[in-house]
Amino acid sequence: MASQQVMIRWKVRPDALERHQELLQTVYEELKSIRPEVPRYDTYQLEDKVTFVSFVELIDGPGVLGGLPAFGRYRGELDAMCDEAPSVTPLHCVGEYAAQL
Repeated sequence: MASQQVMIRWKVRPDALERHQELLQTVYEELKSIRPEVPRYDTYQLEDKVTFVSFVELIDGPGVLGGLPAFGRYRGELDAMCDEAPSVTPLHCVGEYAAQL
């Protein structure tokens, strides 16, 4: 299976922030309930409160996320909530370290 890492960055309108947070939370709740084979899907809110970055590791394309009903609802409303549309940047690992806990 081929793995691809991407970074997605977007900026939400301040008046849409609450709805954005609600929809995003439902995506993570669905991921936790069905536990799909998505190795990584992390979302971070930056200091300005309206800019978000997700780091996603996908195996064989975006199929799993695209098939989630919560993700479909989220993605269906996201563009209308944004001041800056999502921008996807492929990532190429040049080194990594993970502590064993």
